[in-house]
Amino acid sequence: MRKTVLAGMPLAIMPLVTMLALGGCSEPAPAPEVEETPILMQAGEWVLTRKTTGYNTPTVTPEQYQAALKQTSEDKVCLSVDAEGLPDVAAMAGKDGTDCTYKDKMVRKGRMIATLACTAGKGTSEIALEGNYTADTLTLGETMTQSESGGAVLRATYDLSGKRIGDCPKG
Repeated sequence: MRKTVLAGMPLAIMPLVTMLALGGCSEPAPAPEVEETPILMQAGEWVLTRKTTGYNTPTVTPEQYQAALKQTSEDKVCLSVDAEGLPDVAAMAGKDGTDCTYKDKMVRKGRMIATLACTAGKGTSEIALEGNYTADTLTLGETMTQSESGGAVLRATYDLSGKRIGDCPKG
């Protein structure tokens, strides 16, 4: 019966009928992907606060451990941020190391996971950072392991928080 109906149609209408028949079968066009604006920490003057949450040495006493848990430090730093969005490695290490480098790193969508390799006293320290950031705040967990002659001599954990308070002072 279909042949009869189509056979009776003028040839000029055939492409229109074909388009209408196929048009119902096509997939809708995919929505264009929206590219997210990257979240980057802003350079400037920051207040970084470290609160000790754990402290262990081979000889730590319960009293020393409790005293360590009461330690909080607050530093104003002029924080630089590189093109990848990584904050200055020295500011992230604080007093737990010098001559630090990023051993590994990932900063993406407001999340930071990194390991720092540093010199510390007669040995080295490795500092693991993990947490979140915005353009002007950060909240990270930090674990520092200090080693001498291949053996750990100190392990400490911190809550590290920061807030950008403005541009760096000139001069």
